[in-house]
Amino acid sequence: MQRHFAYPVALTADEVDGGFVANCRDIPEAITQGDSLEEVLEAAEGALEAAVEMRMEDGLDIPLPSEIREGEHPVSLPVGSSMKAAVYLAMREQGLSKSELARRLDLDEKEARRILDPRHATKVPTLERVLCALGKRVEVVVY
Repeated sequence: MQRHFAYPVALTADEVDGGFVANCRDIPEAITQGDSLEEVLEAAEGALEAAVEMRMEDGLDIPLPSEIREGEHPVSLPVGSSMKAAVYLAMREQGLSKSELARRLDLDEKEARRILDPRHATKVPTLERVLCALGKRVEVVVY
């Protein structure tokens, strides 16, 4: 299954405080605000990243992004977070625990736990190797 992590975000004017409020219909807990368009979209990326990380920590699903509707803005997870989310989803699809992932990759369990830890800056080549071991291929798309 092909996955991408660019979610539609709707912006509404904040009549009380000024600026904009951003919310993501696919991940409703990712809601934030900002004074300018640039600021609110940057804040939306952070809110989306935090919401996806919380879902991973809580063992919850990460939904596929919906089609972007008129007036919505695509907001992407950072590359590292996208790759960690892809590892998490591949493990769920295959019913793999972190212990089983560690055995498959010949890692100790501490290293396997850090792969999905949002506070650990796992290197992109490591995440790419893990995804390959899970039967996935990474492709970068720039638009």
